[in-house]
Amino acid sequence: MKKLALFALLATCSLWAQNKHNNPNAGYWQQHVDYKMDVSMDVNTYQYTGTQELVYTNNSPETLHRVYYHLFNNAFQPGSEMDARLQSIADPDGRMVKSFKRGEETIKESRISTLKPNEIGYLKINNLKQDGVSAKNIVTGTILEVTLATPIAPGASTTFTLDFEGQVPLQVRRSGRNSDENVALSMTQWYPKMAEYDFEGWHADPYIGREFHGVWGDFDVKITIDKKYTIGSTGYLQNKNEIGKGYQDEGVKVKHKRKVKKLTWHFVAPMVHDFAWGADEDYIHDKVVSSNGTELHFFYKDNKDYNDNWKKMQPKTVELLEYYNKNIGVYPYKQYSVIQGGDGGMEYAMCTLITGNRSYGSLVGVTAHEFAHSWFQHLLASNESKHEWMDEGFTSYISDLAMAEVMPSKEENNNPISGAYANYFYMVSSGKEQPLSTHGDRYDQNVLYGISAYSKGEIFLGQLGYLIGQDKLAETIKRFYADYKFSHPTPNDIKRTAERVTGAHLDWYLTDWTQTTNTIDYGFKEVKEEEEGVTKVTLERIGRMPMPIDLIVVYDDGTQESFYIPLQMMHYTKDNPYSKLNRNTQKAWDWAHPTYEFTINKPKKSIKVIAIDPVELMADVNKENNLYTTTAP
Repeated sequence: MKKLALFALLATCSLWAQNKHNNPNAGYWQQHVDYKMDVSMDVNTYQYTGTQELVYTNNSPETLHRVYYHLFNNAFQPGSEMDARLQSIADPDGRMVKSFKRGEETIKESRISTLKPNEIGYLKINNLKQDGVSAKNIVTGTILEVTLATPIAPGASTTFTLDFEGQVPLQVRRSGRNSDENVALSMTQWYPKMAEYDFEGWHADPYIGREFHGVWGDFDVKITIDKKYTIGSTGYLQNKNEIGKGYQDEGVKVKHKRKVKKLTWHFVAPMVHDFAWGADEDYIHDKVVSSNGTELHFFYKDNKDYNDNWKKMQPKTVELLEYYNKNIGVYPYKQYSVIQGGDGGMEYAMCTLITGNRSYGSLVGVTAHEFAHSWFQHLLASNESKHEWMDEGFTSYISDLAMAEVMPSKEENNNPISGAYANYFYMVSSGKEQPLSTHGDRYDQNVLYGISAYSKGEIFLGQLGYLIGQDKLAETIKRFYADYKFSHPTPNDIKRTAERVTGAHLDWYLTDWTQTTNTIDYGFKEVKEEEEGVTKVTLERIGRMPMPIDLIVVYDDGTQESFYIPLQMMHYTKDNPYSKLNRNTQKAWDWAHPTYEFTINKPKKSIKVIAIDPVELMADVNKENNLYTTTAP
């Protein structure tokens, strides 16, 4: 009876979730998976065994003859692509290398290259069948290629079953055992995971250290582990009163017998595209319930130096939830967990793993960022490998705004994302920038990836607010979430959402900002009084990327006036961002003309300052030519 009830729950969740997304793109489809996994962990050897049943539904219009799985753990082996990348890139991730002196030279050695057989990670697959028939398969690095026993027709479903054996690697990157903070198990990228197939085809990327792209579906996972361990995880724990560990219902006694050596934790996660968990003997487990009933769980090592910070951070997490619910859209799950583990901060479905030995402000900051990923990645599931700026950049934008509200700085700063602009300008000045369309694994340097994905991606939204107005940007973010949650939006989708909200034409913006390294640079070419009482201003576009222009004119009597020059190809006039100032909207500036003239009906001597984009939301790479000031006689 329990099995039937659980099946009914999963079926209901799946149907609910699939009907939840209403992607407005005509003909849109996405694949669906249903996982059932039963896993047993040996905490002494860090090896685990498991069985997996995966029901795969082909919602594509094409017949599939092969499928692909990710075996992420195989990256943590000497000679892997991840190892090779560490040894060839100019600035390897400091968490993944060991530094030592050889004479006067500092040598950086890949930590993966020195892993011993009992320290590496692996996933071994056995007994793989499709609908009960053995399916030919081959492993290449972190990818398992399966030749189907029976092709999967459009609209059809098939069931894959397999056994797997895994070894948890020594903590190197995100996942692993015995982290620097002595967390026993950070179980991320730990199971055979079906690769995504979409309108572009298969996305069976090797695991080199970047981000992910997964298939939406339902997870039913049982984890058997030493009873001393507490688990924080994706999903809802189904057997709280058998487990205890702070999960059980208030006033209900734990049902398991004291002599038992292991416990089986049973989790169900509806409509997610990944499943992660952390486990440790010394976890403290706290729970806080938000005003709308969402349970926020916190799992952290018992450490007297940091416990108070974890306690203080919890009500701030409630504030963050409320901010994101208000400014993006309501978080649809009833639970979210902040789990100490990993090697920094990394987002997963319904949870995050973060390092925990941090100051109070740092704990709130990393939680703000990773929690925001629940919207910009785990509900708006863009392809992180190809469009890393969509999840990291958008997350950075909204989490910076959230931090400005829940943890306001004592220093006055009218632009909470000013740091992103500074990072971007640094990258441009380096001469090494690559387009945002670069695959996440293929940036020449890690620093270029970081600034591109996080900072330039964040500026995409900040600058969009400059283009269409802050109120329209806020509306765009909410509509983007409402239209594309539980689906796989692309860069074109955020552009089209902004266009639907405003009526503006924005293809030029998406193209220049994300597919080129074109820069913005506007300046004053000439300011002169042509006739008495009339001043002619000539602007010039020096950079390749066009923009509409906001100007503020300050007169010698202290009064101010704003001027707005629309961009012809945008076919849009935004609302006046300076509501207290008189605004003069000029004729549009078309891209082909490198200069533009307009007049101010004041004598030149009465003009004190003319400023291009005085609030500096436009990412103009040369601020020195953005200001005209009259020369004193």
